[in-house]
Amino acid sequence: MSGDALHTYEPTDLDEMSPRQAVDAVTADIRDHHITVDGTGLLNATRHIDLLCHLAARMAADVEYQLAPNTAGLPPAEPLGESAGHVGRAIAHYTQALAPLITLTTTAQDTLQQKLDSLDHHSRLRIHLDDARRALAAARTALEVPRTPAAASAPTPAPLPAPAIRRRA
Repeated sequence: MSGDALHTYEPTDLDEMSPRQAVDAVTADIRDHHITVDGTGLLNATRHIDLLCHLAARMAADVEYQLAPNTAGLPPAEPLGESAGHVGRAIAHYTQALAPLITLTTTAQDTLQQKLDSLDHHSRLRIHLDDARRALAAARTALEVPRTPAAASAPTPAPLPAPAIRRRA
């Protein structure tokens, strides 16, 4: 079965999920819709960027919402913010992957010299896609790590001594 025939997630689907479920869904969608050096690969790359941008915006909104009083059901703001930063890195790598992908998609690969010239583009494309996958994995990891409030884990500072009052004799 082709990766493109599998279920695809849309931003409205992601809005109904927890942040971790949304990261997992986007990761699955990226895994199931491969980047190939053709028009389909370019479409898939654009789709991945769209999903990642929606995920980052949603996480940023969740952070803002989490900082408001009386919130429940969301991870603490710190791991959400950290995760959103990793998603931002994934977006950056996907957009950087567009240049070599477009070059490979639109440039003829007929001669040996053209194929040799394309090796650098293939390498850059692979590096950016691998870095994007690592950033997305880090986004999920940030949501898994239970965080304790900083105030509870930080030692209470010792009280400062009262200033000495000097009297003139």
